[in-house]
Order: sequence, then C-alpha cells, then structure tokens
Amino acid sequence: MANTALITGASRGLGRALAEELAGRGWSVVLVAREAGPLGDVVAGIRARGGIAHAVAGDIADKDAIHRIAGQAQALVGDLDLLVHNASTLGPVPLRLLLDTECEDLADVLETNVIGPFRLTKVVAGAMALRGAGTIVHISSDAAVEAYSRWGAYGISKAAQDHLSRVLAAELEGTGVRVLAVDPGEMDTRMHADAVPDADRESLQRPADVATRLVALALSDVASGKRIALPGWAP
Repeated sequence: MANTALITGASRGLGRALAEELAGRGWSVVLVAREAGPLGDVVAGIRARGGIAHAVAGDIADKDAIHRIAGQAQALVGDLDLLVHNASTLGPVPLRLLLDTECEDLADVLETNVIGPFRLTKVVAGAMALRGAGTIVHISSDAAVEAYSRWGAYGISKAAQDHLSRVLAAELEGTGVRVLAVDPGEMDTRMHADAVPDADRESLQRPADVATRLVALALSDVASGKRIALPGWAP
C-alpha cells in the first residue's frame, strides 16, 4: 500500500515540487490550495506521469474548511503518513514596517501561517498517534530567527509556528508521531519575487531541488522537535 501525504499550498512553488517529488516516488498525494484551477493543473500533470494525486480546494485560514479538507483527504487516500504545512502568506506587499502594518493584516498572516496549521494538525495528529506513526512538517524561514526590517508580520508568524512545532513534538513524544520545522532556504518562487522583486533569480534555489532534499529529510530518522535549516543539512 502506498504511503500517503497531504500538502498545503501545493498549487505552486515548494508545495507543488513536494507533491511531484513524492508522487514520483510512488506516494499517494493530496494537494490543497485555495484556487481550484491551478491546483487541478498540477494534479493533471502528476497523473499524466503515472502518479497518484488528488486536489482538494480550500483555504487553510478558513476555520470551516479544516474538517472538510481532512475528511476529503482521508476519503481519497486513507490514513496520512505525512502532513506538510507549506501554505503561507507574507501579508500585504510591498512589505512594510511592522508599526505601519494594520492589526487586521497581522491577524490574517497569523491565521494562515499559524492558526490554520494548528487546526489541521488537531484534526490529523490524533489518528497518527492512534496508529503510532506519522510525520508533520512545518515549513519555516530564516525570518523566524532573524529580525528583518519589513518582514515583521511574516517573521512573527514563522517564529510562532516554530514554537508550535516544538510544543507539539513535546506533547506527542512517545506516540510515534514526529513533528519537524524545516527552513528550506531562499527559493525562486512567486512569494520570494513578491517580497524581493529585485533579487537575482539565478542565485536562488530551485523548488524541485529543495523538494528532493526535504523529502529525504522527512524520510530520515531526524528526531522529533528539531528545527532544521535545510541548506546545511546532510543525510
């Protein structure tokens, strides 16, 4: 029976690359994103290459969508072996100073980057613990540990997500469920282009290359509760 994964923010960037990498390894993958059209295109591409992929359109920040997303995923592929919290938002761009950030915009960033993953984990982690197996990965950022001007809302959310990952790992110790936070490093994605429009794209990592290393990390024996900077990690 194939391994199974649920990946949020999977219509582009790292999420798409992770889905393609896992499907290429024979996994059954459920892809989640807000826009059904682009999500369907990714699924169609995976299936055309012989992979097993399913699309579930939904917004991770929408409280009412969480149980539907998890329920559809389980109905499509069964119990989940891997959950990747990849969906994320910068907040308004161009990025602004934290003191110029509207309270509502900070709340929206936290809803997508922290509260949404927390809700989805609450629904999924229990079944993993009952089975005694499963891995949950939070996609982090160096902005979680470094204070960059104008990255305040995003950085705050990623720092909170890192600690969420550590607390979950502590509480799930002994259940067989691992929880990891992974900083993939800078990639050539639309999000990076939105944040740093004048960046040298040639100097950035390709999402497909990052996905290959991240999957290797997820399948390794790295201990639960770790925060890994992927560019410096070696199997």
